Parts: sequence; C-alpha cells; structure tokens
Amino acid sequence: MDQLSAHLDRGWDLAHKGDAAGANACAKRALELDPKSPEVHNLLGFSSALEGDAEDALEHYRQALTLDETYFDAMLNAAELLIHPLEDYAAALTQLGDALDYAESDDEIAECLLLKSEAHLGKGELEEARKTMQAVPESALQNEQYAFSLGRTFFELGEMDRAGSLLEVAATKHPHNPDAHYYLGLVRDERGDTRGASESFLRTRMLDLERPPPPWAPSPEVFGKMVTTVVQRLDTLLIAFVREAEVYVVDIPGAELVVDAVDPRTLVLLDRPHDEEGKPGQRVRVFIYQRNVELAAGSVDAMEEELTRALEREVAHVFMDRPANEPVDRSALN
Repeated sequence: MDQLSAHLDRGWDLAHKGDAAGANACAKRALELDPKSPEVHNLLGFSSALEGDAEDALEHYRQALTLDETYFDAMLNAAELLIHPLEDYAAALTQLGDALDYAESDDEIAECLLLKSEAHLGKGELEEARKTMQAVPESALQNEQYAFSLGRTFFELGEMDRAGSLLEVAATKHPHNPDAHYYLGLVRDERGDTRGASESFLRTRMLDLERPPPPWAPSPEVFGKMVTTVVQRLDTLLIAFVREAEVYVVDIPGAELVVDAVDPRTLVLLDRPHDEEGKPGQRVRVFIYQRNVELAAGSVDAMEEELTRALEREVAHVFMDRPANEPVDRSALN
C-alpha cells in the first residue's frame, strides 16, 4: 500500500470511530502528498463536518467534485450536509439530481432518493416526497440496511403502519442506534401505545447518554453564556414571561420526565409549579438540555439560533396557547 492510500485508510477508520481531529490530521498529510486528489478532499470534508464546520466541509466536497465531477460519494456527502445542518434544501435537491445521473446500482439510487425525499420534506413538499419514495427500488424496500431511513421517512409522511414495521426491524437489528428507538417511540406514541413509547424513549435516552458529545461541543460554561445571551435577546413580548425565570442547564431530560411523556430529545422545557390551590404559580423554571441542542443544531455555529427558536416555541406554547411545535412568527408578536 502506498503512503497516500495508507493515510486515507487510516483517516476513514478514525472518522468512522468519531475521531474528527485524527481523521483531519491524516487527511492533511494525504493532501501534502497529492493536493489534487478528490478522495483527499472528500475525507477533509467528512472530518470537517465531524468537527462541526459545515461550510468548510462543503467547500472540500465541492473541491472534490471539481477534481472529479463523477465522484458519487462526494455528491451524497455534500447533499447530506446541505440538508442538515445547512438546511439549504434547494441546493441539496440540485446536488441529488446530479448524483442520480451517476447512480448505477439499486443501492445508489435508493440512497439518492431517500435523501431527496428528506430534502422535499424539509421544504414542506409532502407530495413530492411521497412521489420520490414511490421510485425507491423494490430491492431497497426489502433491504434491512435501509430499514431506519425508510421508516423515518414514512413516519414523516404519516404512513404509520409502514413506518412502524420498518422501525421495529431497525431497532431489533441495530439495538444501539438511538435514532431507531426514538422514531419507533414516535410511531408508538402516534398509535396511542403509551407504554411502548415510554420504553422506546427511555432506551433512546440511555443510548444518547452513552454517546460522546460531538468534538465541537462547547463547554458547559460557554454554553451557559450562550443560554444567557439567547434569553436576553428574546422578543420583548416573550421575554416578559421569563425575565425572572429560574434557568437550569442540564444534559438531557431525566428518566422520570420521559416516563411522564416529555420527549427525550426536547431542547427546552418550561415549568410552572402549581400553588396550593393547584393553579400555575408565579414561579417559572426553564430547563435547557445542552446535548439535545447540539444534536438538533449539528454545529456550534447553529446552536444559538436553534436554541432561540426552541425557547420561542416553548414560551409561546405555555403562555400564549400556541401549538407546541409551531414556529413563532416574530413579526406577528409586536
């Protein structure tokens, strides 16, 4: 094996183990040997994404495609990044259209179409997402490798029966995948299976706790300052409700809350302890879950905005009777 291949192999091995810094170091050594290698730029992109630098990662993927416009893996990696955390769904769809031109096997076609449906869902285009799923090759629908991705998408499309059977397979075949258990819990909750949902959500919580924080995760002290900034910058109408609130920052919701139907991946929970007459009192507590904010944001740069939106939704829900997951129209508050 030549030196370049050795660095690349070692880099991918470290990347798949979550060692972003080690993978990046290997990629940079490979770059010194061959700065025009698309494979090197693809690894640099992947390691940058692991480090939470989405813009730098996307630039490397694009450089890889400049060097080799047929590089399928780089196309998919770029598209996945554009979907999350960048949320540039239109660009993702364009990238996936290019990728489909080069997809050869049923598996490659399925990977493109699953990401394409996710991008359509991100844009709120349910019918387009549904049409895209109808084009997924039959072989992929029967392949346990895609059980989670298919199940999650069918859940988002509201097809609970198909989602449930696929997610049962995913959770059984990949018992250490917290996402499989989480979406299975969502399906069970939709079906009214409270006990089953709690079991899935408790499993999710346990696995999320076992997973190390991302390499880019801020320290508790830095995150605490971010929380203070977000609260202080809330809209004037919203901050009036929480100006005197007690704010607590912890990793994820406690097991007792999950059993009481709190989403294990909620970002913010606002609590108003009841008085002696059983009515909500004046005291307000805000619980903010750092690990969940990190998971939802996907990068340190996106954390503040993600937290702001979550806090706005929670305050509007508790004090203004807005739907729990409805985005807050800031222009309509004043």
